[in-house]
Amino acid sequence: MTIGLVVVGLLLVGSLEAQRRTARGAAYSPLDPVRIGPHIGYNFDADALLLGVQATMPLTERVELYPTFDYYFVSPGKLWALNADVKFRPPTRLGALYVGGGLNYLHATNALGISNGDVNLNLLGGWEFRRRPFVPYGEARLILGNGSAFQLVGGFNFKLR
Repeated sequence: MTIGLVVVGLLLVGSLEAQRRTARGAAYSPLDPVRIGPHIGYNFDADALLLGVQATMPLTERVELYPTFDYYFVSPGKLWALNADVKFRPPTRLGALYVGGGLNYLHATNALGISNGDVNLNLLGGWEFRRRPFVPYGEARLILGNGSAFQLVGGFNFKLR
């Protein structure tokens, strides 16, 4: 319910920004197109390499929806995560810095096939070079909750037009 209210609020902010620009005679378009791509990283608490995919969907010039999926290479068992985050870009000269947060669903299966899932809080920050044809980035993510962890990832996105 809370996530739904946050998403609705962000969509309203984006709509108001579009109306403000249109009233000034400027056509509204997001700063960037939707971007998708792969990433690789390391989770220090699970002591595991991870591979994943992400999408970035701009709502305004400074706010973006940011869903991701991570698969962790652990043995024995399986570990994966779904993340639903929002990124905010503070005003900087290049606009490359971002901070954000959201929810993390961490799912673990042990060697006996017994599964467990936990919902956690994400805090993240990173640097993304958006002015290139493909968009490289690096990110630090702190996962707070029952499945608390710290991870570093790097990857790139392709702009969808």
